[in-house]
Amino acid sequence: MSQQKPSSLPEGGKARRVYLLLRDEISSGSLQVGTLLPGEQRMAETYGVSRVTIRRALEGLAMDGLIQKKTGAGSIVLGRAAQDGPMSGDITSLMPQVVDMGRETTARLLSFSYDRAPMAVSRALALDPATRVQAATRVRLIGDRPFSYLVTYVPEEIARNYTEADLATTPLFKLLERSNVQVSGAHQTVTATLASPEVAEALDVSVGSALLSIRRVVRDQDGRGVEYLSALYRPDMFRLDMDLDRVGRGSDRHWEPVIGPDSAEAAE
Repeated sequence: MSQQKPSSLPEGGKARRVYLLLRDEISSGSLQVGTLLPGEQRMAETYGVSRVTIRRALEGLAMDGLIQKKTGAGSIVLGRAAQDGPMSGDITSLMPQVVDMGRETTARLLSFSYDRAPMAVSRALALDPATRVQAATRVRLIGDRPFSYLVTYVPEEIARNYTEADLATTPLFKLLERSNVQVSGAHQTVTATLASPEVAEALDVSVGSALLSIRRVVRDQDGRGVEYLSALYRPDMFRLDMDLDRVGRGSDRHWEPVIGPDSAEAAE
């Protein structure tokens, strides 16, 4: 693996908090392109931190191309975050749309091997503990920027129908279909986690950075587990969206997610 690039996330909890707050304001458009940010002293008073902390946060934003620091003139918002928004997924299905994923991202295969599945994976897929699986680790990128770290497990009898080269160039769901797997459904869980050293290097973030964690168990028409996915996403480059309807009558009125047309395919 190539040497890790310096992360734009500043060191120190306070600097990171200011960095994330400002980045979110830029991404949402609250701080528009061309806006001149207040001076370091004023920002330090606003956020209740030192000027050194503010300086570190601004340096991180400048590394991301979100602001431009001009000597004697302060920092000007460039607004790249608003222009290059995060990959968006529909939370009603909890997965990105295939068309967007295929058009806007590429994948880099980090590992490919056959072995017994970890106990948690065997249980989730309802496999005999002795059953071998094909395990793969990939990183998805938007342009040259990594945004997701994917670890997948597929039972060996299915995975023998495709090669390492296939997985390096073709989405896994397509390879499953090519192996005559009729996917029927999946169960997915979304949580949050922190980046380990290995994941941090792959995603170009600091160790301990917050990540969105998605775990998915895919089953075929006979209820057999055919894929276990563990996916970690950078929250600055991926989001889950949801539309809600207000339904019911009187005291029973409540919010329900709007379920759109079923997607025929789903990507990692």
